[in-house]
Order: sequence, then C-alpha cells, then structure tokens
Amino acid sequence: MITFFKTPDGSIIATESAQSLTTEELEKLAWLYGGASPLKEERLDGYFVGPRREMITPWSTNAVEITQNMAVSGIRRIEEYWPVESEDADHDPMLQRLYKALDQDIFTVNIEPAPIRDITDLEAYNEQEGLALSPEEIEYLHKVEGQLGRPLTDSEVFGFAQINSEHCRHKIFGGTFIIDGEEKESSLFKMIKRTTEENPHRIISAYKDNVAFAEGPVVEQFAPEDHATSDWFRVKPIQSVISIKAETHNFPTTVEPFNGASTGTGGEIRDRMGGGVGSWPIAGTAVYMTSYPRTAEEREWERLLPVREWLYQTPRQILTKASNGASDFGNKFGQPLICGSVLTFESEGQQDCRRRR
Repeated sequence: MITFFKTPDGSIIATESAQSLTTEELEKLAWLYGGASPLKEERLDGYFVGPRREMITPWSTNAVEITQNMAVSGIRRIEEYWPVESEDADHDPMLQRLYKALDQDIFTVNIEPAPIRDITDLEAYNEQEGLALSPEEIEYLHKVEGQLGRPLTDSEVFGFAQINSEHCRHKIFGGTFIIDGEEKESSLFKMIKRTTEENPHRIISAYKDNVAFAEGPVVEQFAPEDHATSDWFRVKPIQSVISIKAETHNFPTTVEPFNGASTGTGGEIRDRMGGGVGSWPIAGTAVYMTSYPRTAEEREWERLLPVREWLYQTPRQILTKASNGASDFGNKFGQPLICGSVLTFESEGQQDCRRRR
C-alpha cells in the first residue's frame, strides 16, 4: 500500500510499504521527511510532477535504506512529487512525468515485454535504430548469422552495438588515421600511451586495468593487526598506492546533464574501487567545457556570434545541472569534488561546421 506525506514545503512524499504502517512507524517517517504530516487519503487529486514510475530514483534507494536502519521494515519505494497548477507545467519528460492524480497505482508498471524479432535486414535495422554499426561490423554479423544458421535477433544485434560501441571500445582513439592521404604511424591511443612508456616515473600500472596506479608516500595505517578476526588496533607504516582515473561523459551529460555527470563521477569511482585489490574514494575533480552560456550582459565577446538552436540542453543548463550531478554522486559515496575547471568557447569555425551539418 502507499501512504502519502505532505512536507512543510508542500511536496508530497509517497511511501510504498508491504503492510499497513503502525503509529510509531508513521511518526518515524514523518520525522525522516523533515516534519511531514501523514495523510489519510488514498488518492490525491490535482496535478503533480514527479519521477517516472518505471525508474526508481537513486534518492528513493537511499531513502529506503535509511528506513531499514531506522527499524522501519517493509518499505519498498519512496518518491517525492510536487503540486503544479496545470498540465502545461514545465518538467523534464526524460526523467519526470505529469500526474493528474496520485493514487495507489502510481508505482504500478503494466508493460509487457516486446516479442523477440528476427532481423533479416541488418543494414536497414542499423539505420532504423541508429546503431552506428560500421560496414566491417555488419559484415562480421553476417558471418555470425552463417555460423549460427539463422538470422540474429533484435536483442543480439542491439547488444553487440552497445558492447562494441565507441563508448566501450574507443574505436576512434584506436583507429588508423589517414591525413591528406598519408597513414599516420600512431593511433591516438598509442600517442597517449607513449607518454608513460617514455616517462614512467612513479607509474606502477597504466592501460591494463580500467584505472592507473602510481606510487604514493609511506603513510601510517591504524587498523586491526589481524583483519580476519577481532584484534587489537595497531599503527604501522604502509607503502600507499594512489589510483588515478579520468572518465568522460560528454554525450550523456549533454542529453541529461545532472544524471550524465552523476554517472560519470560514479564511473570513475567504480573503476578505481574495482582496480587492483580495490581502493578508497578520497577526492574527485570535474572539468566542464561548453559553448558560451551567455549568463551576463557585460561579456561582450559572448555576443559576437549568433546563438544557435540547441538540440538538447543549453550551455547554461549543462554547466548548472552537471555541476550539481557530479557533486551529488560524489557526496553520496564520500568522495567530494575538491577542484575543477570550466572552459567556455565559440568560434566562427564551429558555427560554420554546425551549419554544414
């Protein structure tokens, strides 16, 4: 069942539980929600903006875990909704939806899985779904079809496109570059790796795991003598190793800045914690590069070129939401962003390139 709470700010927090909540549990949740009041109604009429029912938010996941630590059992999902004046209210359709009422079915998802399709025309499916498969990749998939003796399914082709994508394989960085008819001896990846090969300095490992490791200083460790059991804590010197990781999330952050930057920070935390024998997240940085945000009239150089029609988010939206998203995820894992940089730039060459596209 779903119980609604009204916060002092006027928002509605919907709490799904496996059973009816006791008076004590209602009081605990009201305290957790910042002095919210539990409502007796099972349905709230009016217009509300909130998370899509198909996507459990990270906020909900954290809130549910907190209720478990508070000995409130059976809580399944918690989401927050904001009342709005009409169905024309502004909201992000990618992450939110407008509800004409909040009822006991706001978390119910009635979506039947689509049937599996055989793909008989790989070339057409590639164009239709925007998979960006190269002719070589399509030729490879045709060979796989011959080996299997059947056409590939839509999930197989789509899965191949994702695991073999530019994002996962960095094909541009590893590709052969031909400039003015001359093939260059090094790919971009080889050029990047050459720096470490020629000047290894204190690098222990690079380009082998999904994170680099460098020699750190000798530090004091305060920990149990024997980690396998309860034991006395000892202070001892250990040779530390520093993990270093950079994560790019350009397109995801352009489309949905908050969550794109959030999962970018999450990706670098994941890779460092999964590298070697694991690591502790300590601190992160963030770099944002966009076109001119045009937030201040006195920046005359930002008015020299015409404003383009942005396909996804404006530079101002990206800089604001991405900064919030990267900080949000880092803070949740105990890794604050401690420094970073912002670069905004436009040129006539960029404008010409956009027009040609």
